[in-house]
Amino acid sequence: MTEQQVRWTAEQVLALAPDEASRAAGAALGRVGPWSQTGGSASGLVWGLCTGSTPYRTAVDVEGPAYTCSCPSRKHPCKHALGLLLLWAAQGFGEPVDPVDAPDWAAEWSTGRAAQAARPAAAKGGPADGEAAKRRADRRAARIGAGVVELEQRLADVMRAGLAGRRQAGYASWEETAARMVDAQAPGLAARVRELGTIPSCGPGWPARMLEEGALLHLLNRGWLGWAGLPEPLAATVRSRVGLPGTAAEGEVVRDRWLVLAQYDSVSPDGRLTTRRTWMQGLGSGRPALVLDFGPPGRPPALALPVGLVVEAEARFRPGTAGLRADLGERSAAAAPGRAPAGVGTGAALEAYGAALREDPWLDAWPVVLGPVIPIPGELGWQLADAEGTCALPVTPVGGGSRSGLWQLAALSGGGPVTVFGECGHRGFTPLTAWHPGCPEPVALG
Repeated sequence: MTEQQVRWTAEQVLALAPDEASRAAGAALGRVGPWSQTGGSASGLVWGLCTGSTPYRTAVDVEGPAYTCSCPSRKHPCKHALGLLLLWAAQGFGEPVDPVDAPDWAAEWSTGRAAQAARPAAAKGGPADGEAAKRRADRRAARIGAGVVELEQRLADVMRAGLAGRRQAGYASWEETAARMVDAQAPGLAARVRELGTIPSCGPGWPARMLEEGALLHLLNRGWLGWAGLPEPLAATVRSRVGLPGTAAEGEVVRDRWLVLAQYDSVSPDGRLTTRRTWMQGLGSGRPALVLDFGPPGRPPALALPVGLVVEAEARFRPGTAGLRADLGERSAAAAPGRAPAGVGTGAALEAYGAALREDPWLDAWPVVLGPVIPIPGELGWQLADAEGTCALPVTPVGGGSRSGLWQLAALSGGGPVTVFGECGHRGFTPLTAWHPGCPEPVALG
């Protein structure tokens, strides 16, 4: 991560793909093997050579974004540009260098783009960089606005025709709509459209889930169309959810001793991307932080922190993510084991989750440490009840799958109170880690 630019997520990169074939081919190239002479500058220029019949010269200006590649593909971006961005998003290329140290072919392309952008402003006698950047931002906002209007019409057509026939309609029309959102430079919308298109094949109850996700997508569209009248924190959330990347300079930096609360992996529906979620809590600030790491095919995510460990580091929080998403900086001290965190009651957990939804209505989950609570199995579903028995939360297993983690939690509890960390969402509480009062070691559930 450079000082000026926060690296994109893998989802944002793949959302730029012009079609499914490009997305799959780009994901296959998002690893070290095919690449050589990779590098990046503090100005947002990324480059590398990709193995081919001849080494393909690939460069990307992530501020645009704009792409160049010596391959013969007519797709924009090509699979090499997508693979280079995935590699950069996953691990970066070391310390950023000055643009003059970039390869001649990459520097010439970047200089040519800058000169072309500067010419109209120079003719008027105005500051080239600022005016060019504003024009680019205005053009992108206009494209996104047009894409949002088109997407709203698409959702209205689906609702008018009814959801019953969506399973027979297939996925192709959703992929076409997602590609239109990519053309509109709204990768966040493209990702949500693709997710919406997969719901009819997700088993019983899919119409209700599709209606829920469609309503959230409609809310995001309306938020973008009226973002100028929103409070700044909510407007930043809308921009982030649509897919506009924030810069590192905009994020708040918090130095603290961070307790690792949980870490788990999830795999994308096509099996091509592994996402590692690491939940942490600042021992001094009490602030939660979510650190994401990604692994393309054949390579697991690099970040591996044992649950219960305490690390001292800077965390740079990204704007527009309900104050959760952070990039972990360099650690300044040796890691050490930590103690169980203090928990709150189920009522306080729901209040915190509700407050977070006011800042980010599209929030999937809010981190909560519950305690002391008692797990209660039941035929109609599990619950976590306050030790006093005054309130309880419904419990869902990780990923909605096996209940082995829930039985593991019940065995640890033995009918007594425990402290549990997990994610609070609209379908209930998902337990991830638990601590028994008589044992300082955390137990990862699932």
